[in-house]
Amino acid sequence: MKKIIALLLAAVMVMSLAACSKDSSNNGGSSNDSAKSDFKIGVVLVGDENEGYTYAHIDGIKKAMKANGIADDQVIWYYSVPENEECYDKCIQCVSQGCKLVITNSYGHQSHAQLAASENPDVQFVAMTGDTAYKSGLKNFKNAFNQTYQSRYISGIVAGLKIKELVEAGKLTDKNYDANGNVKVGYVGAFPYAEVISGFTGFFLGIKSVYPNVVMDVTYTNSWFDISAEGQAADMLTSRGCVIIGQHADSTGAPAACEAALKAGTVVYSVGYNIDMLSVAPTAALTSASNDWSVYYTYAIKTAMNGGQIKTDWSEGYDTGAVCITPLGASCAAGTKEAVEKAEADIKAGTLHVFDINNFTVEGQKVTSALCFDSDGDFVYDQQQAIKDGYYHESEFISAPSFNMIVDGINILN
Repeated sequence: MKKIIALLLAAVMVMSLAACSKDSSNNGGSSNDSAKSDFKIGVVLVGDENEGYTYAHIDGIKKAMKANGIADDQVIWYYSVPENEECYDKCIQCVSQGCKLVITNSYGHQSHAQLAASENPDVQFVAMTGDTAYKSGLKNFKNAFNQTYQSRYISGIVAGLKIKELVEAGKLTDKNYDANGNVKVGYVGAFPYAEVISGFTGFFLGIKSVYPNVVMDVTYTNSWFDISAEGQAADMLTSRGCVIIGQHADSTGAPAACEAALKAGTVVYSVGYNIDMLSVAPTAALTSASNDWSVYYTYAIKTAMNGGQIKTDWSEGYDTGAVCITPLGASCAAGTKEAVEKAEADIKAGTLHVFDINNFTVEGQKVTSALCFDSDGDFVYDQQQAIKDGYYHESEFISAPSFNMIVDGINILN
């Protein structure tokens, strides 16, 4: 059974990434560039092709290889590397094999990659989704993270329009509302990190932008990838009356659970992450917030290959095609496509900001101050202003998400 699930997930990921990704050849490289034959890249991954988050990185790196003319024998891959000293060992092995660029893809890899970087100043290290490069003092240690909160917000618009449609059609029951008449939404999160909090807040605010009367329950699985735990979490949220289940977790567990519940007569729909979930939830899946990592990898590989310095912190979103949502499912409400296109255009134009302080409160109060830096420029979460011009400037000071406020209307269950 486990093998069957893995094969199905792999098939889902191939289709979803093909639908979501864009040509990245104009974002730092070209297929006409001639790669230096002695340039090698080491890739240390927390999972493999059977796990959605890691598959997205694999796909992005392979697209970037093609864009930069990198041959297969110039890349050394290490799969399913845990977030412990084994990551350091694999980084060192990459260096010993001649790699001049070493990439890790999990937050828990960061400290081990940073240690390896400190010992190998002639090699550039990138800790994807990390947050310590700025303050490390190392010129060869880098962080990168897409502005996924933007695609979360857009996927929230998709969910909000579905809720509006269900309400207007009289499809919901008393169980789907709280005591104040708000429609219940659920969210399966991995860990209580700022990355997850930023994402589910963006999703929630996207919903509220088209259907304000909602509340959202969040539960954590304490794992990035656990099909069983994610499915059980979705079932629990559905039993509480949630009609949309979002996720920041890497498997198909939650969408599959929603599909089963919907077929059994319960009104519940899914918004996934990383990959198109329509193959496992053809009726329940509305869309997924996603990333095109090839945009960053194309830039980073070309820069390092040509002897340049990769940016210490890199973060981009809709402007460069680094984020997106997957194709809309058949169950989406009428007008969803048009609403998505308008909101995406507004984000690109700078007229829509996900964390506009006029659109949320914390403990009943409008938030006008959120501090991120101290006077020496070291990144901390309680120094110097991150809110200006009426919105929280997410991923502007460092690439990693830092928004970690629990806004009113969101209830953390565990």
